Amino acid sequence: MEPIRMSSDLLRGHTDTIILKLLLSGDKYGYEICKRVHADSQGHYELKEATMYSSLKRLEQEGSITSYWGDETQGGRRKYYSITAKGKLAHADNKMNWEHAKRILDALI
Repeated sequence: MEPIRMSSDLLRGHTDTIILKLLLSGDKYGYEICKRVHADSQGHYELKEATMYSSLKRLEQEGSITSYWGDETQGGRRKYYSITAKGKLAHADNKMNWEHAKRILDALI
């Protein structure tokens, strides 16, 4: 039996929600977000850096996240991202919409 392959198209519209979910547990920098997505998906999904940074920029512009520069005590200077109250609401709404869509797809497929 061949391993199950997941099209990245299935997750493409949910990048913002995935990032917001990760930030619920604390501030993170870009590379850390990519590593966590890969680890949390058990290696089945890799978030491309360009996609992630586009999403981070969009989320910051809409006020769902904020960013700040960390100190340089451990290597290069890193930009950290944190979720705002607006981002927490957006995550909750997006998750509720996803669960509704999943119920419909489960019934149809």
